[in-house]
Amino acid sequence: MDSELTAAVRRFNRTVTQRVGALDDGYMARGRPLAQARLLWEIGPDGAEVAALRTRLGLDSGHLSRLLRALEGDGLVAVGPTDRSGGDGRVREAVLTDAGRAEWAVLDARSDEFARSILAPLDPPRRERLVAAMAEVERLLMASMVVIEVCPPGDRRARACVRAYARDVAQRFDDGFDPALSSPVRDEDLVPPAGVFLLATLHSEPVGCGAVKLHRDAPAEIKRVWVADAVRGLGVGRRILDELERHAAARGWTTVRLDTNRRLTEAIAMYRAAGYREIAPYNTERYAHHWFEKQLAP
Repeated sequence: MDSELTAAVRRFNRTVTQRVGALDDGYMARGRPLAQARLLWEIGPDGAEVAALRTRLGLDSGHLSRLLRALEGDGLVAVGPTDRSGGDGRVREAVLTDAGRAEWAVLDARSDEFARSILAPLDPPRRERLVAAMAEVERLLMASMVVIEVCPPGDRRARACVRAYARDVAQRFDDGFDPALSSPVRDEDLVPPAGVFLLATLHSEPVGCGAVKLHRDAPAEIKRVWVADAVRGLGVGRRILDELERHAAARGWTTVRLDTNRRLTEAIAMYRAAGYREIAPYNTERYAHHWFEKQLAP
């Protein structure tokens, strides 16, 4: 990693934490640190399940429990079983008390005032530049928080991604998409050593997937690469592709292939940019119009 890039990120972090008041003892002059204020905001007027808060904020259970106890001690939050879980008492929910809703409203108003105070010293063109830069930073930070890891193809999150893939391509293909008419991709083909299924998550929620089948005496084959609209354009698809290639190369394969539909123009562009070359058809996939191959480094 370039040391100048690392230093630039550290400078940015120092500037932002100082400017947003993260170092203050009482965030927004409300007498509580930023972590408590952020948690109060995330609970919001509608309440939130504790597990969802933990995932959304990336907090471990102990830290989240301490923050909730502090807010409960101030009379702002109540934590207990939720009615939304169908009577499952193990599912806990945090809700704002009347005092908590009043505090949330004050925090909301002061957050607007604080945002305006950041923009006020700038002339209109610079305000637009700052807001556009913030939007870009937000998207890139979101991309950096995406986690890609091996996942059993039978996992519910993996299943959800494959269903989303099928819905997506069905809308884009000229003749729709029926998985029963496509070349089979069985679970047992995507479990080591026969293959690998990768799941991409953001805040523990599935946002992408991809698989590689490690054929005996034949090139490896990439299947079912998909990313959700929420992270499209952030390089997640390319990261999944790179990881699939890495897994194939690590297991001794020197060539990888894939087929794709002519309507998936973004995917075709990604494959070509990643070094894939178009080849003659190597299978009879009903929905394929293009076939690609790439040589892998050992």
